Amino acid sequence: MNNDTPLYQLRKDMCEIGRRIWQKGFCAGNEGNHSVRIGGDRVLCTPTGISKGFLDPQDMCVVDMDGTQVEPNARGRKRTSEVKVHLAIYKCRDDIRAVIHSHPPHATAFAIAQVPVPEGIHPEAEVFLGKVQTAQYATPSRQDLPDSLTPLIGPETNSLLMGNHGSVSFSNSLIDAYYKLEILDAYCRILLLTKQVGKVNVLSHDKMRELLEVKQQFGFSDERSACVAEGCIGTDNEAFLATFDLATTASASCSCSGGPVQCSCPTFEPSATTGPDKMNDVFEATVRSITDQIVSRMR
Repeated sequence: MNNDTPLYQLRKDMCEIGRRIWQKGFCAGNEGNHSVRIGGDRVLCTPTGISKGFLDPQDMCVVDMDGTQVEPNARGRKRTSEVKVHLAIYKCRDDIRAVIHSHPPHATAFAIAQVPVPEGIHPEAEVFLGKVQTAQYATPSRQDLPDSLTPLIGPETNSLLMGNHGSVSFSNSLIDAYYKLEILDAYCRILLLTKQVGKVNVLSHDKMRELLEVKQQFGFSDERSACVAEGCIGTDNEAFLATFDLATTASASCSCSGGPVQCSCPTFEPSATTGPDKMNDVFEATVRSITDQIVSRMR
């Protein structure tokens, strides 16, 4: 193997990306896989059974578009068992040159809960990811898995969640596919931290329209630009917003008998039409009521 060839450098890049994935905790043990398209009918992919943090350039495998390993591996490695996912994505769009399948913890939590990743909240997520959909669960290593993903891949899609499984990110280069993976998990982590704070502000239609205009100036098209004024962004947000534990009214009751304050608040059950503004009003009213009752007992 000639260590000065562009292909060898690409093998080294595959190892570097694997190391970053492992250091970030996006894959444990031998999980995950990534690949790069190196020709019209050839794909360079990671081997099976090796931690992504300990890859060597000679570990990489070359397969054709049917998934057959077409070159002998210097170390006897076998290609990843998930290669069908990669090949199906390459066949969807000619502009996709790299695919990363991983298990980023915060994003995978949304995939396991079957809660759609909400839209219209964080500018960076909107610009660099766009809409992230979740595929129904399918058994790994079987054809059902790529079949569950390909119907969700539009002309601008770059990230998907796999139900109860993980994520797949793809782009025109390996490093950009990795950036998509990082941004996806960072955004989902922000969302989970926001849930702990207890309040989320959703951007208005006008603000989203402005943001998508900025996105277009950056050279990223987004099909949602055509319908943002009508409110097409955020139609799936209710499932996430409904996970916030709020109270129904401001008539909460509290009692204190020389010990910690004990409050009893009726549980708020969001309806399909309940918006974030209404939920925030209810939450703030409840906090005010409880605070007033506590202060009155301290006088």
